[in-house]
Amino acid sequence: MSNGPVLILGARSDIAQATAHEYAEHGYPIQLAARNSETLQIIKHDFETRYQIQVTLHDFDVLDVERHAEFVDGLPELPEIVVCAVGALGNQEEDEKDILGAAQIIRSNFEGPASILAVLANRFEKRASGSLVGISSVAGERGRATNYIYGSAKAGFSAYLSGLRNRLSKKGVHVVTVLPGFVDTKMTESLDLPEKLTAQPSEVASAIVRATKKRKNIVYSKPVWAFIMTVIRSIPEFLFKKMRI
Repeated sequence: MSNGPVLILGARSDIAQATAHEYAEHGYPIQLAARNSETLQIIKHDFETRYQIQVTLHDFDVLDVERHAEFVDGLPELPEIVVCAVGALGNQEEDEKDILGAAQIIRSNFEGPASILAVLANRFEKRASGSLVGISSVAGERGRATNYIYGSAKAGFSAYLSGLRNRLSKKGVHVVTVLPGFVDTKMTESLDLPEKLTAQPSEVASAIVRATKKRKNIVYSKPVWAFIMTVIRSIPEFLFKKMRI
């Protein structure tokens, strides 16, 4: 039995492309979805040549929630696995002053991803199979002064994925929450990241593929992040509000 396609949402990001490579190596057809998807033609050709699989390109705007159902219905085939790698880090100091900019970050990391996964969840539930993978963030596990706008959106997305998993667990649909921690990508290139806590996109991709294969629920690309976030969540609020971490 051949593998069904893997839909990669936000296909231009480093994690998304690494994940596409990982699934392609396992023989999955790939559906790459992003704004201005025609700019991914080189990647499409590379995948088809290297892995001998079918690759299709699809225009997708995560903020255009009114057209999400139309987007899913326009796919050549309902995917077997969906990886939502959409997101935007923003700039905390600027977004504190720019309310519209802050709203854009919240919509990009929560509203848009939740909307498209809602449409796909309904299709998957009707079919009674499939895996939905949402890339969230450890930033959502506790609000911090340095990134609470991005973090709050990711917190909402993590809660959404948890509820979706609870709803669909007996419907044949698997939902994975990915909490990568620091990742060496274009989005974080301006940050001074600690080497031992920073994953490469390929590490996150491998963790995602293992999670869908083994039907794991919550995945950290580096296990140490589970311990770190347990410690951070346990700090009493009266102490935490005096810290800047």
